[in-house]
Amino acid sequence: MVGQLRSVVLDCPDPGELASFYEKLLGAQRLAGGSDTWVVIVASGTRLAFQRSGDYQPPAFPDPHGSQQFHLDVLVEDVETAEKQVLELGARLLQKETDGAFRVYADPVGHPFCLMWLDA
Repeated sequence: MVGQLRSVVLDCPDPGELASFYEKLLGAQRLAGGSDTWVVIVASGTRLAFQRSGDYQPPAFPDPHGSQQFHLDVLVEDVETAEKQVLELGARLLQKETDGAFRVYADPVGHPFCLMWLDA
């Protein structure tokens, strides 16, 4: 082993605002010591960090000519119920899968994430 993963870091225009979205989505806790350029939350033992990027451009999904770079999979008891909640938080639906195992959303600044049934 070379090292251990410490954090997943998301570029964004406003770290505090995007951290608030993920705090509510994941039931996460914000770590002390953040700034207007860097905020860290912890959800189920996993660190998500948000860093300001002045020239942030959201990924396009789906984009046949590019890549989404990464996405987060979020397990939920019921996607129908969770969908209403994430839409109220500012997410938007990108794609409903026909197999019914997951749905793809974008967070308020465009990062894709999936809601997945816990038992899928």
